[in-house]
Amino acid sequence: MTIDQIKKAIETSIPGATAHVLDPRRDGQHLQAFVIAPAFEGKMLVQQHQMVMAPLKTALAGAVHALSLKTFTPAKWQEVKSQYGF
Repeated sequence: MTIDQIKKAIETSIPGATAHVLDPRRDGQHLQAFVIAPAFEGKMLVQQHQMVMAPLKTALAGAVHALSLKTFTPAKWQEVKSQYGF
């Protein structure tokens, strides 16, 4: 699964989501995703991560070694995005 396919899968499965999927090691195996979605409002962190991982579980099996995941509501993203270089 390519970075673009992962991004599309996340954004398609979570209404209003914006996903930034990066390959910081440039190895295609250790990816990083920043997901911003209004749907995360009022949800615990584990619930947010479950929402993101649910559509990716089958697709990523064996294809990616690690996916670092950070999830944010739009308001929180505005507060912290500069910390991540956005």
